Amino acid sequence: MKLERATPVLRILDEAKARQFYLDFLGFSVDFEARFHDGAPIYMRISRDEVSILLSEHHGDGTPGTHVMIAMRGLDEFHAELIGKKYKYMRPHIQKQEWGTREMYAIDPFGNRLVFSEPI
Repeated sequence: MKLERATPVLRILDEAKARQFYLDFLGFSVDFEARFHDGAPIYMRISRDEVSILLSEHHGDGTPGTHVMIAMRGLDEFHAELIGKKYKYMRPHIQKQEWGTREMYAIDPFGNRLVFSEPI
């Protein structure tokens, strides 16, 4: 037996705002999008490097305010990339944590918190 990965499902409430945050700001790419019919809520998987996240407008899929930890390397470079985009809704900073990591928080328009964490 081998567990391979977990993919969080984050609830979104506005597709345009989600695209602006996750694609334009954080630099994720869309892997696939699904709708049951025209006008139906969006369900999509996005990814960047080895990280995949499912975003869903469907009622019952995820809860706004979810907290997701993302382990990474190159936090300073990623931070500089985000700050350089001058996204008016989020200006993240890096914090050194007492448990031996440096972390940067990014909160999406729906209250979901992504924590990018790098070991010291």
